[in-house]
Amino acid sequence: MCSGHYIWAIFFFASLCSASLANNAKINFREKEKKVLDQILGAGKYDARIRPSGINGTENAPTLVYVNMFLRSISKIDDYKMEYSVQLTFREQWTDERLKFDDIQGRLKYLTLTEANRVWMPDLFFSNEKEGHFHNIIMPNVYIRIFPNGSVLYSIRISLTLACPMNLKLYPLDRQICSLRMASYGWTTNDLVFLWKEGDPVQVVKNLHLPRFTLEKFLTDYCNSKTNTGEYSCLKVDLLFKREFSYYLIQIYIPCCMLVIVSWVSFWLDQGAVPARVSLGVTTLLTMATQTSGINASLPPVSYTKAIDVWTGVCLTFVFGALLEFALVNYASRSGLNKANIHKENLKKKRRDLEQASLDAASDLLDTDSNATFAMKPLVRHPGDPLALEKLRQCEVHMQPPKRPNCCKTWLSKFPTRSKRIDVISRITFPLVFALFNLVYWSTYLFREEEDETF
Repeated sequence: MCSGHYIWAIFFFASLCSASLANNAKINFREKEKKVLDQILGAGKYDARIRPSGINGTENAPTLVYVNMFLRSISKIDDYKMEYSVQLTFREQWTDERLKFDDIQGRLKYLTLTEANRVWMPDLFFSNEKEGHFHNIIMPNVYIRIFPNGSVLYSIRISLTLACPMNLKLYPLDRQICSLRMASYGWTTNDLVFLWKEGDPVQVVKNLHLPRFTLEKFLTDYCNSKTNTGEYSCLKVDLLFKREFSYYLIQIYIPCCMLVIVSWVSFWLDQGAVPARVSLGVTTLLTMATQTSGINASLPPVSYTKAIDVWTGVCLTFVFGALLEFALVNYASRSGLNKANIHKENLKKKRRDLEQASLDAASDLLDTDSNATFAMKPLVRHPGDPLALEKLRQCEVHMQPPKRPNCCKTWLSKFPTRSKRIDVISRITFPLVFALFNLVYWSTYLFREEEDETF
């Protein structure tokens, strides 16, 4: 029993010794890390104001800074302000020969700093930025890693609101290219050059969702700019967004079509139903005007015509045309009534004249009955006789070939009044013209969209 207790005591003592040695090793390792930091960043040993040397320590060569980023979210794309907001993790990597240190046989992989002012930093800025802020909850979302070979990695999470000039000629069947531009503010290309990191320099979160757009693709490129103070290095990312059309189809195009079709209901109402036809035309016209003003309120006042302007303008014209058609029908019905009244008066007057003429002829016949003489009609007519000419004209008419009947005139002759004919013609003309407009509109703008995509 005593030997067993001795064994357990020895084992317990050995474990305590090993734990203390491990803690001492950790303490010694952290102390070595602190010594390395003091060694490379101590007072009088490193000056953050001086830029690093170029490739292979060349003093005259520019410092190369490799950039990559991770797009975490795109919160909104504002058509009116022509801007978009993005949250990203931005990274820069360069080599500073002054920051090399001993990795303690591979045990010290890198040093981590949270103060960017301790080392030299590239003076990069976002040239199309409108607003931006860092993230400081719970701690500032920034770090700097210094590797044994002197390589420095700078990473920070930022939110930006960037300008995005848009061309809205094809709105809402358009695609927009929004750029993110990064450039050096003070160092020229003789001193500092930005380069995209090889192998996926831009990464996008997988579940990126935008309410009215779809991110189709993105391209990285260079955009160096020359000014009177020198040439400055610049990088850019072009984000190609495609506008989702389903929202506009439900909210704009289908309601406009319904308003135009409702305005055609007045063609089927009786021409005497003046209050119903006027109220229907005015209501649809005001509703269409309100719809148009609501659409334009969410868009910037541009100097060119957009695709949505063509659609709403033509729909408004059709609704207004339906209201004018009723005015024409009302005028035609009133003029037809006036002509009918005048025709009746003329018939009554002719009837009275004929009755008066027959009475006068009868009285004259009674007065001259006793002195009447009968004249003998010749058996052979002379060529200049009026009766012979009339018979000849009738024969020529019968000898002419019969004309083919006009279907449209025959069909319209079923409707006695001119106002009714106008309504019937409008029932056919308005839908046909609107269908033709739809065919031309969609084929034109969809074809333009494909052209822009291939371009």
